[in-house]
Amino acid sequence: MKITIKNLQKKIPISTKEVKKTILKTLSFERIKKTGEITVCFVGDRKIKELNKKFLRKNEATDCLTFDMLEASDPKHIFADIIISTDTALRNAKAFRTNISKEINLYLIHGVLHLLGYDDLTPKDKKLMRGKEKEYVN
Repeated sequence: MKITIKNLQKKIPISTKEVKKTILKTLSFERIKKTGEITVCFVGDRKIKELNKKFLRKNEATDCLTFDMLEASDPKHIFADIIISTDTALRNAKAFRTNISKEINLYLIHGVLHLLGYDDLTPKDKKLMRGKEKEYVN
């Protein structure tokens, strides 16, 4: 799996090694052996709000956006983008009294789970996804 990291913000340092490790660990926990490429882009709230409005019609900043670039689900390949707001990560790390690294890892796991078909729209789905996030982030 090729993992590309683009850091378009300056508020927090990003460990490319940690980002890759978290993504690969999540795929491993999920027993995924797909090949392909995941690009992770770290941005501020302004950029993620712009993307959220453009693609999901939500005029607000969010923590993480995930875009599957394949037109149909492919059992052998992943080609996707994960966009993470470091501004949101900083706010949430403070609010939830955690460290920024753990918050970023949580968003990475969340994004990968979305790529694998998990969702958080219903209470049942949200509970399953949150359980996996909690297990994988530690």
